[in-house]
Amino acid sequence: MHTPLRPRPRTLLAAGCCVALGAGLLAGAGTATADAPGPAQARPGSKVVGYFTDWGIYGRQYYVKNIETSGSADRLTHINYAFGNVTDGKCALGDPWADTDKPFTAEESVDGVADTADQPLSGNFNQLRKLKKLHPHLKVVWSFGGWSWSGGFGEAAKDPAAFAQSCYDLVENSKWADVFDGIDIDWEYPNACGLTCDTSGREAFRDVMKALREKFGKRDLVTAAITADATDGGRIDATDYAGAARYVDWYNPMTYDYFGTWAATGPTAPHSPLHSYPGIPQQGFDTADTIAKLKGLGIPARKLLLGIGFYGRGWTGVTQAAPGGTATGPAAGTYEDGNEDYKVLKTKCPATGTVGGTAYAKCGNDWWSYDTPKTIKGKMKYKDAQHLGGTFFWELSGDTANGELIHAIH
Repeated sequence: MHTPLRPRPRTLLAAGCCVALGAGLLAGAGTATADAPGPAQARPGSKVVGYFTDWGIYGRQYYVKNIETSGSADRLTHINYAFGNVTDGKCALGDPWADTDKPFTAEESVDGVADTADQPLSGNFNQLRKLKKLHPHLKVVWSFGGWSWSGGFGEAAKDPAAFAQSCYDLVENSKWADVFDGIDIDWEYPNACGLTCDTSGREAFRDVMKALREKFGKRDLVTAAITADATDGGRIDATDYAGAARYVDWYNPMTYDYFGTWAATGPTAPHSPLHSYPGIPQQGFDTADTIAKLKGLGIPARKLLLGIGFYGRGWTGVTQAAPGGTATGPAAGTYEDGNEDYKVLKTKCPATGTVGGTAYAKCGNDWWSYDTPKTIKGKMKYKDAQHLGGTFFWELSGDTANGELIHAIH
């Protein structure tokens, strides 16, 4: 059995918060057609979607304001706000304190104005509202699920219409309806195993996405983060992603975390290879194979975005500089062993080589893999050649203070 593919295994990094992905704005019945589900499309290939995590405001102290000060807001077309929970068959707030309640000081606020005790909405939602006022083009999508909270989708799939109604009611709550422009579903993984194993059946994901489209209508965004497992009989094959594609504006195939320290002794391998290379531990675990498989199912290229991680994965106890070496376990990380932000790695362990279209680094006994501005430019050439709909990344706080990685995206 091959190493489990674990796209974005989001670990709990803040007290009281698990990790989980969705959102919309207009009631409407209309059933989607195969080619025209949502809002007017941006220029082909131009979408830039960045994740903002609700728990990032705690230990990381990464606020919505930082999206503005880093220059990232000018580069983004969409923000995925992560995460809303899925529980008892319904969409729910993920972290009410971070989402709607936390008062931000003037120094922390997007516009330099402190929250007051009597205002109707605080928290990240109000900060996102302020950011959108500065950038009217910017859309915000509320993401539900994720690695930690995908176990709730099995219950939701039993009554897709009721689930869709609950999501619509939450996203369209009058206190914050203007903040969100759509809903994103991050089900890891339908009819397959992630943190938990789902047995909803091959059609469950399609039925859920159909119900969401019917409830949110044609003007709101309906998107989904999906597996990147392109192996024969793997997670892509377990679900009718092609059938569900007619209901979504786009998919975010999580083309990162192909390899990592869940294989504690290695072999070392880049977690986000663009293409295969001699000695890759598992065929089908690279971006090009993922995109080729999804396109081969008939999913339009414009509905597929290229995924990039703004972080690295690394091992320690490594003696071999080239990929494929053995290790003794995960390298130390600031918030999670085996995982580190690009902004730290660029100076802590600068890239020493490239393989499979991404970078790796050997420093001391540690071995890391991550994308750099140079390798991102290579991935952008691939994205354009494949006529993909754009780029998305996990997640904003991993970039430098001046947005070095997002500036490499076009």
